[in-house]
Amino acid sequence: MVTSADRSDDQKAPSRGLTRREFLPLLSAATLATVATRSRAAAAARASGAEARFVYVGTYTAPGVPPGGTHPSTAVGIYVFRMDPTDGGLTPVQIVTTDNPSFLALDPTLTHLYSTNENVGGRFSAYAIDQGNGALTFLNTQPSHGDFPAHLGVHPSGAYLLGTNYGTGNYPIYRINADGSIGALTDDFQGEGNGTGPRPDRQEGPHAHQILTDPSASHVFGVDLGADKVNAWTLDLGTGVLTPNTVPFAPVASGSGPRHMAFHQTRNLAYVLDELASTITAFHYDPARGALVWLQTISTLPPDFTGLNTTAEIRIHPSGQFLYNTNRGHNSVTMYSIDPDTGRLSVISWQSSLGQWPRGMNIDPSGTFLYVGNQNTDAIAVFRIDTSNGRLKQGFLVHTPTPVDIEFGQLA
Repeated sequence: MVTSADRSDDQKAPSRGLTRREFLPLLSAATLATVATRSRAAAAARASGAEARFVYVGTYTAPGVPPGGTHPSTAVGIYVFRMDPTDGGLTPVQIVTTDNPSFLALDPTLTHLYSTNENVGGRFSAYAIDQGNGALTFLNTQPSHGDFPAHLGVHPSGAYLLGTNYGTGNYPIYRINADGSIGALTDDFQGEGNGTGPRPDRQEGPHAHQILTDPSASHVFGVDLGADKVNAWTLDLGTGVLTPNTVPFAPVASGSGPRHMAFHQTRNLAYVLDELASTITAFHYDPARGALVWLQTISTLPPDFTGLNTTAEIRIHPSGQFLYNTNRGHNSVTMYSIDPDTGRLSVISWQSSLGQWPRGMNIDPSGTFLYVGNQNTDAIAVFRIDTSNGRLKQGFLVHTPTPVDIEFGQLA
């Protein structure tokens, strides 16, 4: 059961059926219009490049109340879906029982999935993916060597699993075995906090919230909410040991509480999502040194918003033109354009998340659909992205318990 403060923060009766005589008159203009609408939707999917995929959803599980939650969870583990490329809908495939798999990661070949098990004395778990139906088969689990593991990723080489422990502020690294299982611990970098930071309720010590590589996989970065900084390392692919860069970290404004970050796919830019301040800090990125140089800080909220809010997830559209983040409290997705010359962000607008406490968010690889996990209302909102302007078109809900993280697997 997770106890950190967010970590501290009809069915109708079956019809008798219709005879052929009764059915044929129903092929009216309305029926044909429905067929035409579906045909147009299918054509739109082909034009956008969307393809059917398996989708994996991490959760906080029963019987606990999730961080920031309003009621006990009814989720039981990892939920596997098939994505419909015509409208983005999700059809259930499998439920894998496990405890608090709050964040998921796939390897570069999309043949294995890894999850956190976010508890005191946490774990990381490995699964093999059936390439025919997307189903998961458990391989093994390893201790996270800390408390409340909040994030993990697979190095682009496929050789190492990179982890974080939010509660204890450390970043464990594991070798990945030939069969995809999690192997030996190769390093464990311990973050350093600010003592009692400017937000003593959330920054009393280091809180490792994310670990990732830059697009070239030359450097590894660890986002520390408690220390208001992003750690920067190189990873020795022979030994699996992290070495601090010449510039070992990049600071954000005191009290910002950085949570997640995203690198631009083709430009030397990085964007850090500040959970506690509800801001995004944009950086120029020097890929040779792995150094971040401040560019801009922008609010994620409308100027007239006065309530409480924390941010959760940040994603860049595959086109590199737009950026999105989720706001818990305002219960929205902020849409931004990325200036093609400067890399600075400009707010496009805000879209309701269609639920409460939007945590995880992701964009399908084609850039057609954006998915938002509304933790406290047990539903994933599905939006179509207008790729001409980055706006989200009014979406619909897929009901599933306590969705936290959403990741895209292989073609279905």
